[in-house]
Amino acid sequence: MKITDHIKNAKGKTLFSFELLPPIKGQSIQGIFNTIDPLMEFNPPFIDVTYLREDYIYKQHPNGLLEKIAYRKRPSTVATCAAIMNRYKVDAVPHLICGGFTKEETENALIDLQFLGIDNVLVLRGDARKSDSSFIPTPGGHAYASELLQHVVNMNQGKYLHDYMDNTEKTDFCIGIAGYPEKHFESPNLETDFKYLKQKVDAGADFIVTQMFFDVDKYQAFVAKCRQNGIHIPIIPGLKPITTSKQLVSLPKVFHLDIPLELSEAILACKSEKDVKEVGIEWMIHQCKALIALGAPVLHFYTMGNPEPTKRIIQGVF
Repeated sequence: MKITDHIKNAKGKTLFSFELLPPIKGQSIQGIFNTIDPLMEFNPPFIDVTYLREDYIYKQHPNGLLEKIAYRKRPSTVATCAAIMNRYKVDAVPHLICGGFTKEETENALIDLQFLGIDNVLVLRGDARKSDSSFIPTPGGHAYASELLQHVVNMNQGKYLHDYMDNTEKTDFCIGIAGYPEKHFESPNLETDFKYLKQKVDAGADFIVTQMFFDVDKYQAFVAKCRQNGIHIPIIPGLKPITTSKQLVSLPKVFHLDIPLELSEAILACKSEKDVKEVGIEWMIHQCKALIALGAPVLHFYTMGNPEPTKRIIQGVF
């Protein structure tokens, strides 16, 4: 079922969903199941599965020369989605990224997703490789999320990269995009960032999932700006509690977000990491209650493979 249909069928009730990483190469799917099992009691209508682009390692040969070898740390997101759907009978939402894929590889992945009965995708540009100072497109691949979005839209209209045959079937994906209440870090300003968001919505995006944030007022302002500018698709808040003191530095650094003064001071006043975790969970419980009051259609949690904080938050909210 499409995410937009899940939201319509909820008739105003806020739903719960979560996001996880595929298992690291060499590990079994059981690690994924261990993350999902504790959260299934809350009946999530869908589960997101991320995708990490390829990176490089350098292999030194006996003659001293270095060989640059591309690799992926994790198995296919497509396979992980299939395993989740088979075991839990819920919708899986694969992330599609630009980096690491040619247009042909992207199209083949979308064809596989259609065969599996997957109805939703979240299209993203993706991050730069660790070895690169900025995002570098894959030769023959998409450079921007807007291009990837258009590729999916085209396939929904029956337009493939190549004219395979006259009776090519249309896909019917519900397409999600990312939104940034505090601006994407590569945008010069919030207005420019919003302009690109609007272009993707006008091109055919069906829902928005936001970057994590800790200030509900910023989400409320983001939604209001969207509505004032003709964006009426669902806007799903992305959420993650602070659970360690190190995240006061790492989260702003990696995700380019602000942590409210009240929250940062409460964490700095903690005497132990256990206290930090309790502060972070309690903050997120209040944040979720405020989002429900604002009419957020879904509370979407970035679990990062650790279901326990998310479970406690949902228990505190619902």
